[in-house]
Amino acid sequence: MLLSSLTPSYQWLDTPEALDAACEQVADASVIALDTEFFRENTFFPVPALVQFTAGEEAYLIDPVAVPCTDQFRALLQNSAIKLLHACSEDLEVFQHWAGVLPEPLIDTQVVQGFLGENPGMGYQKLVEFWVGETLPKEETRSNWLLRPLSPAQCHYAALDVIYLLKVWTLQAEKLAMLGRREWVDAECVSLIEQAGRSVDNDQQWYTRQRQLWRLTPRQMEAYRLMTTWREGETRRRDLPRNWLISDKLLFAIAEKMPSNRFELAEVEGVKPMLIKKEGDALLTMVKQAQHCDEKVLPKRWPDPMHPTFKSRFKALKKAVTAKANDLGVAPEMLMRRRDIETLVMQDLAEEPLIWPSGWRGECLNTALAQALEERSS
Repeated sequence: MLLSSLTPSYQWLDTPEALDAACEQVADASVIALDTEFFRENTFFPVPALVQFTAGEEAYLIDPVAVPCTDQFRALLQNSAIKLLHACSEDLEVFQHWAGVLPEPLIDTQVVQGFLGENPGMGYQKLVEFWVGETLPKEETRSNWLLRPLSPAQCHYAALDVIYLLKVWTLQAEKLAMLGRREWVDAECVSLIEQAGRSVDNDQQWYTRQRQLWRLTPRQMEAYRLMTTWREGETRRRDLPRNWLISDKLLFAIAEKMPSNRFELAEVEGVKPMLIKKEGDALLTMVKQAQHCDEKVLPKRWPDPMHPTFKSRFKALKKAVTAKANDLGVAPEMLMRRRDIETLVMQDLAEEPLIWPSGWRGECLNTALAQALEERSS
């Protein structure tokens, strides 16, 4: 692979007037590539350090430390042009927090890659090498983007990130059209925007991310749910990283012990006196609430994923997904994620109504999934 010899053209934007003028330059573009650099070591919300965009060979580098988002840039983020991002989840958080809006319509080039049969977790530098045959510089990847002024090397790196994103998408789009999968990509990217938009509403469901949830009784699960929901709200309110307040591991340990007073809370491994002093009353109140909760509203106990019945059904469904993915030439996780397969098995074992994949995924998978479950059940 050739090291990129492109010396990018870019403009540094650190005033509202300069930002609005740049928006005018790309207002009629059909595709706009976007990227962000941010800092997130001691806060819940990402601290934006740089926002990049381009519609061609010239990149625009916004200094969000110096300039707030303008109405004109918000309008640009939501006009009819395609907004290109790569591995967009954290970038979407930056836009939501700094601009107050999400960029749409969205195309995530990492998602596209998954539907083209390649590794859906492919990093951006590998993606550029794969499609363009050039190697982007890596030296500035982890540099301090909050320092001012940025070095020329940092600015070149940031500009190349969005300029090459356009080049990659041009080539990806051709293959996508040839395979007739553009609608799949559009649907997946719409779901990414929807998911980002309801992130606050997902606080109640954070507890379901715990891989060991099957070890808890329904009352313990309710305590864990209440504590994780509380923790999500508090970390947002205080703008703290989750683990700075209290980790999932510690919340899980408290839920297992179900302490009724501060002495019992102190006996939970990992609980420090300072945590008891600051958050002890809140944690004990939620444990007490779970202890006295009506059984009818408690969560259902999760099946043990190591149980032979669970494992056999999971393997059968995963085999069906993998076979269909191989037929289509796509990454299996683009058809159905592991967590979604586990959820379907849990619904089946609990004799609950099965929530099948919808849309194009349902058309591709549901017959094979139903057949796999039927064979295992019999």
